[in-house]
This record gives sequence, structure tokens and C-alpha cells, in this order.
Amino acid sequence: MTRTRSLAATFLSLSAAAVLALVGAGSAHAAPSSSSDKAAPSVASAIVDSTGAADYWTSDRMRAAIPGDVLAGRALERGKSSSAASVLKGPKSKVAGTTGKPSLAQPANPVAHIGKVFFTLGGTNYVCSGNAVSAPNKSTVATAGHCLNEGPGAFATNFVFVPAYENGARPYGTWTAKALYTTAQWEASADISYDTGFAVMNRLGGEFLTDVVGGSGVAFNEARGLKYTAYGYPAAQPFNGERLWSCTGTATEDTNNPQFGTQGIPCDMTGGSSGGPWFIGTGPDGFQNSINSYGYNRSPVMYGPYWGEAIQKTYIRAARA
Repeated sequence: MTRTRSLAATFLSLSAAAVLALVGAGSAHAAPSSSSDKAAPSVASAIVDSTGAADYWTSDRMRAAIPGDVLAGRALERGKSSSAASVLKGPKSKVAGTTGKPSLAQPANPVAHIGKVFFTLGGTNYVCSGNAVSAPNKSTVATAGHCLNEGPGAFATNFVFVPAYENGARPYGTWTAKALYTTAQWEASADISYDTGFAVMNRLGGEFLTDVVGGSGVAFNEARGLKYTAYGYPAAQPFNGERLWSCTGTATEDTNNPQFGTQGIPCDMTGGSSGGPWFIGTGPDGFQNSINSYGYNRSPVMYGPYWGEAIQKTYIRAARA
């Protein structure tokens, strides 16, 4: 059997049928305005009961959690093939934030607004990566759609975000979710072109998330082919999920499945890095513009969805919740 690489995606063969798995501040810019109902796709969401979620995630459960990339693969098997030709591009827009080698993952120091995401789906515990982003509610975390919804199927329970996790340390605590949002395309048919989700977190100790850890700016409808730095917590060998890693490179189209409309950068992070942020530029202070989503067998490239109009509207709904 061919060896596969599990990013937050299990790297599958390079055929159109065998798709994935992976694994997800600058100057001030105007906040994105929502599109008309006719132009903008709808958003899927769920209210979360966070009772007991923080206590549920003991150190042992965190260490035993399964990388969430397997959920992307299952969703793709259940769902319809993607038709990214339908991805809508609206006006270019950004929301300002609040405060290496191109081909391989590099160890990174902890970043306050980047962390690990833990959740339960179908009675199984999973782990992904996520990033706190600037939002009116000061409580929004960006991650992969497959890290909060089965696609198609149920939303996650026991969803928590642990900022700046490293070797079991939780310097900013464990934040529980009160609502989960993803694109209607992901929730309905596991359309990988729209594999992005946003979690709205409860206050912790009376404080809002981004007042404590800061929040990245977000950008939508950007040009293709930009230089990105991606971050995540890869857990499959040769990584162990206990520290943050990053990859930097210039984005190129997915020529294996061009209908997805996704872009990839050179990166060999493995399962657990799903949902980690892509920042425009070379560090964690740029605008977030995609997430770690999937990859292919024998190919050290990680792909992420294009953040167009549908994902923009999903962000707007979550950010105002």
C-alpha cells in the first residue's frame, strides 16, 4: 500500500476522485460589508452547550485526541465532488488585526492567538489547529470546516480552543465555544472549496478572547499567488502535536483538481495542523487569508480554500454573533 502523509489531511493519491484530507495587522482597512441575499451563499450554524467542556479536556484526553484530518476524508467520501468554479469572488476587503525555508515545516515559538482546537464528533475526540481573529464580538476563532462539522452531518460538541498551547501548557486557559459556523457548502456536501469554519467562544474569567490574546486581521477576495506563512500543530510522525510549526511559500493552483479553486504552498506538516491559519507574508502578524485544509500522497504541498464571498459571509455572521 502506498505510504500516505497525514497533514491535517491524509495525503491521498493525485486523482480527482481521491481527494484529500489534511489536515485550515497591517494598516487599517474597511471592514467587509455583507453581500445581498441573492449574491451571498447562506451560512450553517449551531448553538453549542459548553457545560463541562473545559473540564472534559483533561491532559490525557488532549494527548489521545485523533488528528481531525480523518474527518475531511470521510466527509469527502460521503459528500459530492467539489465544483469550485462556482466560488464567488466579491470586492477585496480586509479587517485589521488588534495587535524561513519555503519547502519544509519549521519549529515556531508559541503565538498568543494561535492554538489547538479540541472537539468531539460521533463519540470520538479530535484535535485540530485554530487562530483567534479580529471581530466585533472579540470572541471568534478561525479553523477548518471539517474541524467543527462532519460535512455533511452534525456539528461538534465539547469544542474548546487552547491559545499558545505548548507541551501541555495552557498559558491563556481553555476557552469553550458557544456557537459554531461554517459555509453552507461544507455543511451540505463537504465541498472542499469551502472548508472553513468559525467558532464563537464564551468569555473566560469575564474577559473576551481577543482582549487577552489579540486577534489576527482577516482578508477576503485577495489576488491569487501570494506569499503565505502557515501555522499549525502537526501530530503525526515525525511530529508529536506538542508545539507550533510553520511553513512559508508562494501559493500555486491545485493542478490535480483545478475545479477546487484552492491554492497550495510547500509544506510537510502532518495530521493535527488542520485548520491552522495562513497569513499573507512571512510571519504571524499578517492578515489571515486561508487555513490548512488538505494534501496529496507523496506531495509535500498543503492546500487551503480560497477565501471568497461565501467564507467572507460566514466570518461576518460569526463575528457579529
